[in-house]
This record gives sequence, C-alpha cells and structure tokens, in this order.
Amino acid sequence: MIVRRTSLVVTVALLAAALANGARPLAAPEYGWTLPAGFSPPDVPADNPMSEAKVALGRHLFYDGRLSGNGTQSCATCHDQARAFADGRPRGVGSTGQEHPRGSMSLVNVAYARVLTWANPSVTRLEDQALVPMFGEHPVELGLDPADRWLEPLRADERYREMFAAAFPGEPASITRDRVVKSIAAFERAIVSARSPYDRYHFDRDESAISESAKRGEILFHSRPFSCFTCHGGVHFSDAMGRGPAREPTTFHNTGLYNLAGAFSYPPENLGTYEITKRPGDVGRFKAPTLRNIAVTAPYMHDGSVATLDEVLDHYAAGGRTISNGPSRGIGHDNPNKAEAVRGFVLTAEARRDLIAFLQSLTDQALLADPRFSDPFRR
Repeated sequence: MIVRRTSLVVTVALLAAALANGARPLAAPEYGWTLPAGFSPPDVPADNPMSEAKVALGRHLFYDGRLSGNGTQSCATCHDQARAFADGRPRGVGSTGQEHPRGSMSLVNVAYARVLTWANPSVTRLEDQALVPMFGEHPVELGLDPADRWLEPLRADERYREMFAAAFPGEPASITRDRVVKSIAAFERAIVSARSPYDRYHFDRDESAISESAKRGEILFHSRPFSCFTCHGGVHFSDAMGRGPAREPTTFHNTGLYNLAGAFSYPPENLGTYEITKRPGDVGRFKAPTLRNIAVTAPYMHDGSVATLDEVLDHYAAGGRTISNGPSRGIGHDNPNKAEAVRGFVLTAEARRDLIAFLQSLTDQALLADPRFSDPFRR
C-alpha cells in the first residue's frame, strides 16, 4: 500500500500562448514537471530532452489531421483527452476504416511505461512506438506516406516553421520526420495524471477526498484473495510501469479471457506476446495497463470485449471468463497459460461496491479538461 506524503508541486507552464502571439524564444528552457511527492520525474532519453517549446509543438502535431494519409485523423482520434487519452471503442479504427485487433491504450503516465504496446516487449521508447501508428500497414492506422511527402504542408506553414525553430534551437531550421516524432513523444511524456481524489487522499492527506467505501475498496484491492495489486501495483497501478531500468523483464499476463479449442487458446488475431516470441506458453499474454482513470476508459481488456467494471470483476471473481456460445466459446478458468494470480474469489455485493468506488477514485478530472493537453486548433 502506498504511504501518503506531503504534496510537492513544481509549476509547469507551456509556451503555446506565447508562440500563438508570435513570440520566438532564443533557447528552449528546461521543462518543469507538476508532480506530487510520490512521483519522481520520468526518465527522458538523452537524445530528446524535454522543453516547454517542444511539448507545445508536440501538442499541435498530436492534434493535426495532416498527420494522416487522407487527412481524416490525428493521434488524438484514438487518444481522446476526455477519455484519458483512450477512445471508447472496443478496437481501434484506422484512417482507412480498417478495424484493428486491439483497443487504443490510454496515454496517461505513458512516460513511465517500460513497454509501450499490448504485447511487444521490444517497443520501449515513445520515439519508436510513434512510428507504428504513423507508418504501420498491418493494420493501417494513420497511413502516412513513408516517402515523407506529408511533411510538405507542415514545411509550408509559417507557424510550424517558428515552432520547430523554438523547439530545436541552435540547430539548422528544418522540419523532419525525426523532429516530428520527438516532439509528439515529448508531449506524450508530459501527460501525467496525479490529481485524482485518490492522490489528494494519499499525497495531500485529505481524508475527505474519497469515500469510506473507496477506502474499504483500497484495502480489498491490496489484500488476498483479491490480490489486484499483483499485476496493478505501485503508484501507476501497473507492473509494466515505473521509473528507471527494469530489474527484470516486464511481465505479460494471460488472464483466462479466452480458452478456444484448437492449436491456440486465443483468437488468431490476438495471440499476445506469442506473436513476437513464438513460444507456446506466451499465447494470451498481454500487458497490464494502468488503472488510473479506468472508470472513463471502457470497454476493457486488450480487445475491448469486456464492457463494464462490473464485468471485469465478474471475470476475475470467476478466475477466467466463460463464453458459452459462438466461435469464442470456452472456459477461460481452464486456460493452460493462465497466470497463477488469477485464481478467482468470492465477491459479495458490498465488496463489489467498494472495489468499484476505489477504482472510480482514480479518475483525474483535472487531467480530462486540462487546457495544456487540449486541442489547440479548437476555438
């Protein structure tokens, strides 16, 4: 259980307003993080240092529809601020209308993520991950031209020329793929959620910030037989997140969501880390996402096949999901690759209410409407 500490806040101010008025800084000042005492600043790559100007530029690029092949989508299409930078769909839909096999993960606190996709252990840098939606073909997401002709409208935009010069001072003024990716990654690192009622309760010692039901739910969350903390522990509520190099490889989990008959126990388009490792024991293993803001990021699981938090609790109480009919029928409890921690438990009506109250206390309403992360093109 996390120990409450006194809040320590460092003011953050973006340069977007100044840039909007035509100001052009001579140098990019260091970035300031707004963090409570329980949060250390995230690790930042040496080749992409944070700055206010770069975050402001990344924010504009994140919301710019010109960063899709047919101009219909932006990064924000699948990462909506009001939904904690997820999109509310069971599965993502790309710029060509192609449905993806997996849902869009929340970008909240992504700076602390040790792995950045549902099931690929090798993608660990935001600068590398950004290339997947930009240029990936299986499935098509943003669908950008790999020859980089999409950069021409940005190069013709005087505002962008000024913003790139401010974000990369002392370097030749140019708009390149590498700088676009670095700026978007910097903006995503800035999306830190640490102002939920739960945070005010723990870090600001505000006993009234969460309900008595939520307090009981936190105790259940961190106790057996529920053991939710096993995969969703720590300040980020995910064992795939944390500052500093991982002491051991990130764990991916098979939670018994499926148990299909045949060669594989999971649907062929969603075999988990097996798709990378080709080890049979890795079928159905996926990353444990953060539970921060979980109440606004439905539907749940990697493929959006669980609609509500009540259904999530039903799944874990049963020790795996049973699907009685249809092509996905099977008893997930009996999946041979299922994680040992997913054993099932008795869930009373009161315990259900308390656990859900606790999960709802993780919603950071300030983040969902924070103008620092909003669409700069919307007036």
